[in-house]
Amino acid sequence: MSKFLSILGVLLFPVMLISADDAAVKKSAWNGFEKHDFVVDGRKCFVVIPKEPAQGKPWAWRTEFFGHEPQGDVALLGKGFHVAYMDVQNMYGAPVALDHMDKFYAHMTKEYGLSVKTVPEGFSRGGLFAFNWAARNPDKIAALYVDAPVCDFKSWPGGKGKGKGSKGDWERCLKVYGLTEEQALAYKLNPIDNLEPLAKAKIPILSVCGLTDKVVPFDENTLIIKERYEKMGGPITVIGKPFCDHHPHSLKDPAKIVNFILRNTPGFDQSAMLEEKTPYGYDYFKLRDGLANCRVKFEREKKARVAFLGGSITAGGGWRDLVCENLKKKFPQTKFDFIAAGISSLGSTPHSFRFSRDVLMNGQVDLLFVEAAVNDETNGQTPVEMVRGMEGVVRQARLSNPKMDIIMLQFVDPDKIKVINEGKVPVVIECHEKVAEYYGVPSIDLAKEVAERIHAGEFTWEKDFKNLHPSPFGHELYNKSIQRLFDDAWKQALPADAVLKDCKMPVKPLDEKSYFRGKLVDLKQAVLGEGWTIIPDWKPADKTGTRKGFVNVPALVSEKPGSELKLKFEGTGVGIFVAAGLDAGMVEYSIDGGPFALRNLYTQWSGSLHLPWAQVLNAELVPGQHEMVLRVSKDTDTKSKGHAVRIIHLLVN
Repeated sequence: MSKFLSILGVLLFPVMLISADDAAVKKSAWNGFEKHDFVVDGRKCFVVIPKEPAQGKPWAWRTEFFGHEPQGDVALLGKGFHVAYMDVQNMYGAPVALDHMDKFYAHMTKEYGLSVKTVPEGFSRGGLFAFNWAARNPDKIAALYVDAPVCDFKSWPGGKGKGKGSKGDWERCLKVYGLTEEQALAYKLNPIDNLEPLAKAKIPILSVCGLTDKVVPFDENTLIIKERYEKMGGPITVIGKPFCDHHPHSLKDPAKIVNFILRNTPGFDQSAMLEEKTPYGYDYFKLRDGLANCRVKFEREKKARVAFLGGSITAGGGWRDLVCENLKKKFPQTKFDFIAAGISSLGSTPHSFRFSRDVLMNGQVDLLFVEAAVNDETNGQTPVEMVRGMEGVVRQARLSNPKMDIIMLQFVDPDKIKVINEGKVPVVIECHEKVAEYYGVPSIDLAKEVAERIHAGEFTWEKDFKNLHPSPFGHELYNKSIQRLFDDAWKQALPADAVLKDCKMPVKPLDEKSYFRGKLVDLKQAVLGEGWTIIPDWKPADKTGTRKGFVNVPALVSEKPGSELKLKFEGTGVGIFVAAGLDAGMVEYSIDGGPFALRNLYTQWSGSLHLPWAQVLNAELVPGQHEMVLRVSKDTDTKSKGHAVRIIHLLVN
């Protein structure tokens, strides 16, 4: 009879079986690995099996939200870890949950032969389970990884601090702990109050958190843990993600998390560690439509032209030379023609007008790097101008070669770091990224990368990066970021049938008045009145600074107020490209007989530099034929020493 009842019990209550044999285990697949589902102590459980278990059969134990942001667990499986889970939901780390967990641990070590030391992973409320079970069983813990963890149930779900908490969860929490609210507020076994067992055992802790978490506030949870644990002598690492709320959890690239676990697991040496590429597990590029065309040119046709368009950070070599060398190493059989089209002080507006001359000097370009974020901002361009200038470059590039790949670079300066550290996006980057998104152009936010690496303590601006014109260290950082973009864009083998394809080119521009029709107009097109002279090889008499391409070149010059010139043109915009030195004056201009407007040519840098200054005088004209009258004004800037107008190019859009 007893034998019959035993068999009947198995038939009626199969969920109570705890054996790991095939009869009690349901097998399936999870992310390419075998998954075993079973029941322990009346609770649903499972374990994911690595293809080749590591020596000692180490294991990680996700205490809550298994499968959410799984990249770390998938990487651990690849390193030979088992990854396990027991469903103790809605128990908030209470003693009754820990009793279930004790039996799960016994099952995993006995039935699966896993290591006697595990690595609990406590995501969000799972932090209560991970910390509390570890404090109960410090001898069974190899390390502790928590992620935006609840470390005090008064913070969440109680909502007794900055966070809103959760009324329903708080009621369930009190019930499962068997506490009144008054007793709960005085409870002394929350993780923040019960660290001594872990500290005595020197358990390494890693906490990955959002520093602006509104659900589980950082300073009510992990920050208290960190301060108290360090005071006790316990080893703890905190990765505080700037301006990150409760989500997303984990790190997109889990290398820092995986390496922490590997370092605290016997048998893993340095060769097993993953490369830690970025401080917070995400990169700073957006690949968008990718770089397929230039790769075909590099790998198949073995002949390509790469151009670098930018300001002084590009003109100075540095990152540009490093990228050139790396491309030659990646594609040793390819004959490259590198075009250095950087000119100091210039931003996107002058880039768009000089594009044909400086970028297409040797013919069709296959890959274009363009940067203007520093100069567009420091030169005081408006958001409208920032879009018009950058779209002028990108659209003009695609008109010149529909298959041209482009990479947009957002370089850093101290003002951008301040804005980023306030959790905002610099306006110029916002404007340029709008263009990049519209045309599917890959881009790298190097300003954010530098700001966040400094925040993470990797280096300092003053000692390492040093200036917006980077030190060699800074140029190498830029280069490495570009190489990571290349690696991601080209991580798969080039398909055998890969061919050049037209890149994204919207029918309509973002702004119809963008400078994609911009061009430099010969000075001889102007009709000159008295007081104007064309100097064939102008250079400054005051011996102050100049820029490449704007000295020892023809210049249309007048220093006499009232001197007039006329220019007939077709388009929607007109302007002048001047060398604005310490005696720069003002100009008055009229379009099609309209009233005269005034434009000051003197800049904040004019006292020490004949700054190349692209002044678009009017960009809002209706398409068609127009005539501009321009004259030297009798007015001048109070800082200027004269009325000089030195026009190096006339501009027409």
